[in-house]
Amino acid sequence: MLKKVAIIGASILALTGGALSAAESEQHIEDVAFSFEGPFGKYDEFQLQRGLQVYTEVCAACHGLQYVPIRTLADEGGPHLPEDQVRAYAAQFTAVDPETGEEREATPNDHFPKSVLENAPDLSLMAKARAGFHGPYGTGINQFIQGIGGPEYIVSILAGYTGEEVEQAGTLFYENTAFPGGLIAMNPPLSDDLVTYADGHEATVHHMAEDVAAFLMWAAEPKMMARKQVGFVAVLFLGLLTVLLYLTNKKLWAPYKGKKSA
Repeated sequence: MLKKVAIIGASILALTGGALSAAESEQHIEDVAFSFEGPFGKYDEFQLQRGLQVYTEVCAACHGLQYVPIRTLADEGGPHLPEDQVRAYAAQFTAVDPETGEEREATPNDHFPKSVLENAPDLSLMAKARAGFHGPYGTGINQFIQGIGGPEYIVSILAGYTGEEVEQAGTLFYENTAFPGGLIAMNPPLSDDLVTYADGHEATVHHMAEDVAAFLMWAAEPKMMARKQVGFVAVLFLGLLTVLLYLTNKKLWAPYKGKKSA
């Protein structure tokens, strides 16, 4: 019986491994050195601001961020925009008043709008949903060594277009080296100098992809920095507690160690 179970388990692992290898061979996920990777990493405030600009001028035409309150743009550890800029940013959107049911000008307390198109996924949790791509190819502990993975997937998708187009069943697809299967329905959203950064940063496709991916990582994990700080303090506390317990135990048993029983 155990032998049969072992054979079945080995077969499943072999098939799963083969499927994963095939999927990986079709995708090219680029490893990107983001500032927020690792236990001591943190978000780059200016990169998040540039990513917000790319999202607003490019991505927001189709995709939404319905789970992200606009007021969080002013939070420390995020884009950290001044309050007046956050109010001005919110004013460009409309929101439905929950009491009257009528549309009004959005305020910082409202959330970003939903996706405009039904087939356009909301980007609020995109970076978190794709966190299975730890590093270029890998899982598990690699997320602590090589990064979260979700932002790398987003960068690879945005920069993975080859320029080739394929029509299937009346639908136009675009060749993309990072998308499963190699064909994606979304047309290339980025091109060089598509936006003009206020800080003069170079607006290449790859730079814009990295900036908006970092912004989407913050949108999915706005409290990541706070959790890292709490985790670091907890590790220090546990380390100190371990040392104190060791010294206490050593002192308590010191009079009895080395004595032979009669």
